[in-house]
Amino acid sequence: MSHSDLTIRPAQPADAAAIFGMIYELAVFEKLEHMVVANEAMLRDSLFCDRPVCEALVGEVDGEVVTFALFFHNFSTFLCKKGLYLEDLYVKQSRRGKGYGKQMLVALAQLAVERDCGRFEWSVLDWNSNAIKLYESMGASLLPEWRICRVTGDALTHMSQVA
Repeated sequence: MSHSDLTIRPAQPADAAAIFGMIYELAVFEKLEHMVVANEAMLRDSLFCDRPVCEALVGEVDGEVVTFALFFHNFSTFLCKKGLYLEDLYVKQSRRGKGYGKQMLVALAQLAVERDCGRFEWSVLDWNSNAIKLYESMGASLLPEWRICRVTGDALTHMSQVA
């Protein structure tokens, strides 16, 4: 898939370092770098083991990986179809404003259609107004009545032991 000077392709094991670097940049952008416990080896294993738990697309310009999208399939009981869930999409700060994020979203939407997904979903931080404007301009609906529930770490261990 090629759009302007951006070439979008499935990630390969050799891309793990570049993807992980951008994951950390994303965490800094979201002021969440203190929560990053992952490392490059963990990412490589998650993406490229015998039974990968996620997939990624990367976007290259002149051989440099400048954007990535990490996603996986979820399932809608109402539609009885798999969906495509975008966990993270990031464009390097120095490469923003060129439409790369939009091109990555289009590539993911195409993939969702090719795979007969009933939905394409993701989350966005409420303060990320630039991203929200882009998503809405592309036809995405924000679901204000929905909230994300998350249990992790000690709370997850505790929840698993509640009788």
